[in-house]
Amino acid sequence: MIVFTEGNLEITINHEVNARKFDDPIHGLSHCMKAVDFVIELDDCYQFIEIKDPQNPGAPTGTDTQYAQTLLSGGITEDLRYKYRDSFLYEWASGRAEKPVDYLVLVALDLLSEPELSIANDMLERNLPLHGPGSTPWERPIVRNCGVFNIASWNRSFPDYPVRRLP
Repeated sequence: MIVFTEGNLEITINHEVNARKFDDPIHGLSHCMKAVDFVIELDDCYQFIEIKDPQNPGAPTGTDTQYAQTLLSGGITEDLRYKYRDSFLYEWASGRAEKPVDYLVLVALDLLSEPELSIANDMLERNLPLHGPGSTPWERPIVRNCGVFNIASWNRSFPDYPVRRLP
């Protein structure tokens, strides 16, 4: 079992995998490349995990509502896109991008509804791009799947990677 913390969120990886915190000083290129928070290697794919926590108890009042509005207007999508793209390039250049990659974004914001998460997911899919140029699919996709989740939908979708807020 592996336990990661990001702010006051804790994610527990309940099976044997190769998992590492990616957005840390060891990354070495934070001056020029953005990084996802965690990279998990499974037998058949990599999972890039990015965690956003506007509901953190240390955040100023009203930050959660502002963040939700910015997310739903596409204002966060560019940052998420660059985090994914730079992380993918870093892993590719390091010889570790030979499997499909899934990009999982946890937005720890309880007020996001399922339809709002779906809207955020659709925007992210278009901006990565998930399907390649126009109607021509990539020969080798740069991302296989992506998803935007709140804590409740994350825990339903990934019971082997439960997330909880620390006291």
